[in-house]
Amino acid sequence: MNQDKRVRVSDAMTGSVSTIDAMASVKEAIQSMRESAVSSLVVNRRDDDDEYGLLAVADIAREVIATNRSIERVNVYEIMSKPVLTLPAEMQVKYAVRLLVRFEVSRALVVDHQREPVGIVTLRDLVLRAELA
Repeated sequence: MNQDKRVRVSDAMTGSVSTIDAMASVKEAIQSMRESAVSSLVVNRRDDDDEYGLLAVADIAREVIATNRSIERVNVYEIMSKPVLTLPAEMQVKYAVRLLVRFEVSRALVVDHQREPVGIVTLRDLVLRAELA
């Protein structure tokens, strides 16, 4: 990787964030994912002291579909990951990759200085972007 050009997480992230309430059903989450053409949803905080959650297709597959649970009866909060790993948008890609690998996660929420979501980044996004740097 070229050390002269500093590639930031904001250069690799997907800039749109689809959100859902923790009390929503998994059925609603699946519908939202279909409509937004995304594979993960950010779960809203209850208040400023709360943390964001993340619901990925893999969570639904592992915790609901594979275990034959009802998508109408399972709520998002029951299967989401929380707290979700967050990365500052200005972080260098190489450090973001190290964090995702260290915590064995495939994606992270990208936040601004006020801790508001500005995007989602996957390990794939980071690796492919780093390769071009």
